[in-house]
Amino acid sequence: MPFINVKTNVSLDDTAKNTIESRLSKAISLIPGKSEAYLMCAVEDEISMMFQGNSNKNIAFVEVKILGSSSKDNYGKLTAEICNILSEEAGVDGSNCYVKFEEVQYWGMDGFMF
Repeated sequence: MPFINVKTNVSLDDTAKNTIESRLSKAISLIPGKSEAYLMCAVEDEISMMFQGNSNKNIAFVEVKILGSSSKDNYGKLTAEICNILSEEAGVDGSNCYVKFEEVQYWGMDGFMF
């Protein structure tokens, strides 16, 4: 039950959004026990954002929510891959990309709890 939400100030066409989502769907497997089978992903572009007092460079904020927990090492691997994907597909340098992880204890779907 992972959810990845990408927010960026970069303007992306539908092809770029789909490519980012597809690559993130593969990358989630860097967290043991997680796969694209239950991944929900959102890419929001053209968001008004500022980083280090500057709104003229390509920046991104990514939230990753997972049911349960994992290790800092696994989160580090996924962070590196997310930054790589956004660099290649959206022109966001890794130094301008924050990735936040949230471990969720309860997660529901289709009327039941996991």
